[in-house]
Amino acid sequence: QVQLVESGGGLVQAGGSLRLSCAASGRTFSNYAMGWFRQAPGKEREFVAAIRWSAGNTYYADSVKGRFTISRDNAKNTVYLQMSSLRPEDTAVYFCAAGSTLAPMSRRLYAYWGQGTQVTVSS
Repeated sequence: QVQLVESGGGLVQAGGSLRLSCAASGRTFSNYAMGWFRQAPGKEREFVAAIRWSAGNTYYADSVKGRFTISRDNAKNTVYLQMSSLRPEDTAVYFCAAGSTLAPMSRRLYAYWGQGTQVTVSS
C-alpha cells in the first residue's frame, strides 16, 4: 500500500524559510515523478514543484522559481521542498504526490497523495 506522509509545515513570518518532507513507502518510486501541490482556502489545488525520481529533473511553478527547491534522498525514500523567502500568498495546505513522469506538472496524472501539511506565512 502506497503511503506518502508529509511533515515540516508550520507558521513562519514573511521572508522566512521552511523545509517540507514527504516520506514515501509501499513501492519503488524510481519510475515515478514526485510532486508538491498546494491548496489555499477557496482555491483550486495548484502545482508547486516536481522531480523525476530517477533522472532528477526538476520543475517549478513560475510563482516559486528561485525561492523553492525540490530534492530527493534515495536512501531515505524521501522528497523535500525547501521553501525560502516565503510570502503570505504561499499560505496553503501543501500536498505531496506520486505520479506519471509523462507530465510532472499535471495534477491529473498523480495517482497517490499525502494528507497534506499546513503552511502559514504571516505578514
